[in-house]
Amino acid sequence: MNLLRINSNLDVLPYYSIIAKKLKRYLKGKEVATKIWLPKGNFPFILKRGSQIDPLHIEYFDALDKEFLKLRKEDFEKVESKLTKKQRVIWQYFVPRKLCDFFYATNNEGVGKPIERIFFDIDRSNFSAEQAQKVAKELINVIINDKDFNKLIKFKPFVLWTGNSFHILLFLDKKINNAFYEAKIQYSKKDPLVSFIGRWALEVSKKVGFNVIGGHERIKDKMNIDPSQTPSGKLARAPFSLHMKDALTVDGIALPVLIKELDDAKLIDRLKSYNPEKVVKELNSLARKLPKKFQ
Repeated sequence: MNLLRINSNLDVLPYYSIIAKKLKRYLKGKEVATKIWLPKGNFPFILKRGSQIDPLHIEYFDALDKEFLKLRKEDFEKVESKLTKKQRVIWQYFVPRKLCDFFYATNNEGVGKPIERIFFDIDRSNFSAEQAQKVAKELINVIINDKDFNKLIKFKPFVLWTGNSFHILLFLDKKINNAFYEAKIQYSKKDPLVSFIGRWALEVSKKVGFNVIGGHERIKDKMNIDPSQTPSGKLARAPFSLHMKDALTVDGIALPVLIKELDDAKLIDRLKSYNPEKVVKELNSLARKLPKKFQ
């Protein structure tokens, strides 16, 4: 996509207020989080999340209206008394005239809570997006055809283009506890093949013809399949979130992808063609690519 330059007068909240309508089921019960990008200062961004400040839930976006968006042109202190409690919370998470990534607590905030969705980040490092697409395709095939895994868990897979690479999520029919994740899925550097992710990464690596490993640690010339954002207290990117190159530039948008689309040689070009305006225009059709129970 052409890089979308953001001027200092633009507010991304109107865009998020539109896409939030399609995420009510996907994010129901999940705490929203944001990464607010700062053009100046010692830190490139700050993270706002429900474990640190008042929790924000997707239902709060119903409190947005034209009057509220007009008030955001003023300083918060001047208009605070005119805002509802929900509007004040939203303001904390989406600072006016700042780019914000849209995240959520994958399996809720807090430690050790039940897991209802398993998350895999394909960290492509110095590899191309097209190579990440191949890994996403093969990873899903490996998981679907792993008889041992399918005996333990029933799930529905989902693919999300992040704006830069791919996330694979498994939505579970029944919740699992964190102990199961640690024993069966979490990557072990000491014994990579002890967990499913280590074995899957090895199998995917053989199929795609380049080095794919499990875990979070980046190693030169190796692509990672990282499940570490699965446990409660960790964050995942929401569908339709903007993806930032820096504090002034949107360089991609997170989009749901059908599994069959991973066979498309032109998929990356199509995904990169989207800007916020195109997402809003095609939002109904894009939302139909979300798992059925969340549509």
